[in-house]
Amino acid sequence: MNNFEFFAPTRIIYGRGTHREIGELLKPIAKKVLLHYGGGSVKKSGVYDAVVASLEASGIEFVELGGVAPNPKLSLVLEGVALSRRENVDAVLAVGGGSAIDSSKAIALGVCLDGDLWDIYESKASVERALPVVVILTIPAAGSESSEVSVITNEKKELKIGYHSPLIRPKLSVINPELFFTLPKNQIANGIADMMSHIFERYFTNTLHVDLTDSLCEATLRTIIKNGPALVENPRDYDAWAEIGFSATIAHNDILGVGREQDWASHRIQHQLSALYDIAHGAGLAVLTPFWMKYVYKDNVNMFAQFAVKVMGVDASFRDPEAVALAGIDRLSALFRGMNLPVTLRDLGIGEENLERMAKGATGESSGKEKPIGGLKKLYWQDALAIYKMAL
Repeated sequence: MNNFEFFAPTRIIYGRGTHREIGELLKPIAKKVLLHYGGGSVKKSGVYDAVVASLEASGIEFVELGGVAPNPKLSLVLEGVALSRRENVDAVLAVGGGSAIDSSKAIALGVCLDGDLWDIYESKASVERALPVVVILTIPAAGSESSEVSVITNEKKELKIGYHSPLIRPKLSVINPELFFTLPKNQIANGIADMMSHIFERYFTNTLHVDLTDSLCEATLRTIIKNGPALVENPRDYDAWAEIGFSATIAHNDILGVGREQDWASHRIQHQLSALYDIAHGAGLAVLTPFWMKYVYKDNVNMFAQFAVKVMGVDASFRDPEAVALAGIDRLSALFRGMNLPVTLRDLGIGEENLERMAKGATGESSGKEKPIGGLKKLYWQDALAIYKMAL
């Protein structure tokens, strides 16, 4: 096990009706907030009205900015920064899923920065403070409600980049599984693939003597596999949502990744798809993750055999761990296919025309600053290209 430091100070309020308490919960944090959300679903569902009523009843002033789209855009973030400065807000309240939260985190950074916000995402600048971020979660998937990560798309540069900092870990997150009942089935499936990938990026490692986090990863994956497909069939199952909602949070607050080298190659490769084609993050991961597994599994076949047996329920065979490993990967693909997720790039309408461009973008080769990606196996742009080609 590697040395580690773990500090995840997000206060989580979990359960039925909790979003109606947001005004009182905000009182110790802010007097005026930017209310930041996505499209019309927040208003159609009644969540917006409930939040506004709670803010007004508690005397919390607010200004609002909607319009966050999947793969949140830098242009809207900059609009939010300007609005927040003009109105002198002292916190950002995100109502939505990962996109609204990531956009809110970027705004919280930008308000406190003198200079170009995008420079932070490209590691050309640093920031020493950010406004507090508070969350009401409406889509469990990204885990951004308790993570220190914000991923933003620069439309002009066609780049999607993540920024990590404890400054943007939310101070408070309210999670009411009742708010997930109206999610479309494709969003549910995408979210399940996303949260599973967050665990895979931590689970598949060459680090030894990490039995506890191995077991925590495996238990969380089994919980998702048990409850996720059931929600695709019945999106109003509160008990299943309660399990899935907390699993998504645990998957990405990094408790599952402490003491072990993490990977993140699949995310780096997928971000190129979202930046160029604007596809759903979870859908891209559902395609690419099994092919990444097939490309790298021989570098630690026992780790993949362990996954196959302990997570995917493959019968153990000490005579042929490679066959066991491949059976586990095939079962994962079948799980995604059973939830009507795409399993090839062509399912997403993506052909061969931009594969090399995306591969070079994933590793930095396109800017002349290539760094290998991944932990379990170091990948260069030629490796990323091979995975894209396998996924066609």
